[in-house]
Amino acid sequence: MTERELRSILSLNIKRFRNSRNLSQADLAEKLDISVNFLSNIENGNKWISPQTLVKFASALNIEPFELFKPEAALPPDVSTVLNKYTDEAVAAVTKTLNNIRGYYLTQTDVPPKD
Repeated sequence: MTERELRSILSLNIKRFRNSRNLSQADLAEKLDISVNFLSNIENGNKWISPQTLVKFASALNIEPFELFKPEAALPPDVSTVLNKYTDEAVAAVTKTLNNIRGYYLTQTDVPPKD
């Protein structure tokens, strides 16, 4: 892996984690006590960060520092949206199935009709 590839992974992951936490560049820059322009340059791969700043990024984004270096394929673009989508679909499917079972058993009672 080249330095350019590593810088690209880092910059994309910073942006991805920032967006997944609904933070603007201004919000994250303020947390890190850096300028928005510097953050923009980092996210665009134009600037490299020191190990100390890397630790600040990880802390501000509530992740471990190594997560900023995972290749893109290992990180879905928006984890929470994907999980929520599948969770909602699973809940709907289970609810539908339970309602079908309930409806079936309600029609299959062995109670004789009242006279």
